[in-house]
Amino acid sequence: MTKSIINTKKPEQADIVLVSAPYEKTASSRKGTVNGPKAIIKCLDQKLEFFDRDFKCEPTETLSIAHKNLTLASLSPEKALAKITTECEKYVNKNQFVFLLGGEHSVSLGLFKALAKKHNPKDVTVIQIDAHCDLRDTDGDYNSAHPSKFAHSCVLHRGNELGYPLVQVGIRTYDQSEYEYFSNPKNNITVFEWKTGKTPTIDEILKSIKTKKVYITIDVDGFDPAHMPGTGTPVQGGLEWWYGMELITKIIDNHELVGADIVEVSPMRDSVLTEYGAAQLAYTMLAHKFKDKLK
Repeated sequence: MTKSIINTKKPEQADIVLVSAPYEKTASSRKGTVNGPKAIIKCLDQKLEFFDRDFKCEPTETLSIAHKNLTLASLSPEKALAKITTECEKYVNKNQFVFLLGGEHSVSLGLFKALAKKHNPKDVTVIQIDAHCDLRDTDGDYNSAHPSKFAHSCVLHRGNELGYPLVQVGIRTYDQSEYEYFSNPKNNITVFEWKTGKTPTIDEILKSIKTKKVYITIDVDGFDPAHMPGTGTPVQGGLEWWYGMELITKIIDNHELVGADIVEVSPMRDSVLTEYGAAQLAYTMLAHKFKDKLK
């Protein structure tokens, strides 16, 4: 029998539920993220070695993993987010771990809201790997016809309004309104910008996380486009692959990961590098999250 990372068809009984949110209604540049979740799942099943090099075992032999695909394409941003929240709440309320696969970055707010009903947001730091701050109040500066507070460029502003402290890593571009927002100490946001000769150390980032509980949201454009070229709004520079892997695994090993997502994968015609990288990140994160079960 061919192995599959999806080893149970009953999400309600799984340790982990991979929730696919193929949505891109507010995409502002090259589209294609609606195809991201399917591509990531395909790589998880057909491209990855299931043997984990860190723990010298196959996590799929110990962990039960289910998949739930949501139908969102025809919905408004508000209704799409409500559907994501409702679905994720089912699993969060039963202490199952939800890993959300986007889709554009706006989908993360659905899981933020679901988790906020179980955990006090002030006690959960959201670590965001991203080239962009996504702290706009609305997307009206580039979508004046139908501005929305629930666009991908606003998702961390909305998350911060829920009470989540933010640690933003890999930031390489922002507008004045975002600068003013994250510069206000009342908003509890720490920004690590990527500039020539000014890459922060991993220890500096780890020390900035002040809560035991964490949530990790990865927009793949946070990585250098050499590693993650398939995304809608790439920006030069960014996290080097092994730096990013070390940072992420150290965060998980030293904190309680309550939720995670990977977003903004826009598959390319002639390369699977981005979805493969996203799949590898997800699988490694899950192994470290459940490391005590693997021993």
